[in-house]
Amino acid sequence: MLDGTVIGLVREKHKSADFIEFLKEADNKYRKEAVINIVLDNHTIHTSKDTMSYLASVPNRFKFIFTPVHSSWLNLVESFFSKLTKMSLRGLRVDSKEELKEHIVLIQP
Repeated sequence: MLDGTVIGLVREKHKSADFIEFLKEADNKYRKEAVINIVLDNHTIHTSKDTMSYLASVPNRFKFIFTPVHSSWLNLVESFFSKLTKMSLRGLRVDSKEELKEHIVLIQP
C-alpha cells in the first residue's frame, strides 16, 4: 500500500498452485535478502502440503501473519478493493471474465 504496487493474480479457482504462483511472483519482485511478510486469512491453501513444500524450498523467505479465525477481513484490503471499485470498476460493463481481468491488470501502476 505504500507505493500502490499490487501483485495480483486473477484465477478461476483458488488452489494451492495459484497461491504458490503468487508466492513465486513475490519472491522474484523483492530483493533476495528481504523477508516477505504476508497477511493471510485461514484458507486451507495457505497451509496445504504443496504450500508447505514450496516454503521449505525457500527457507526464511516468507513470514505469514494469519488473521484471527472469526475476524472480518483486514481494513487495508477492504480499502484497496473499495478504491479499485470507485476508480475503475463502478459502472463498468464487460462481456467476459477475460475482459474484466484485462481491465484490472491495465489499471495497476
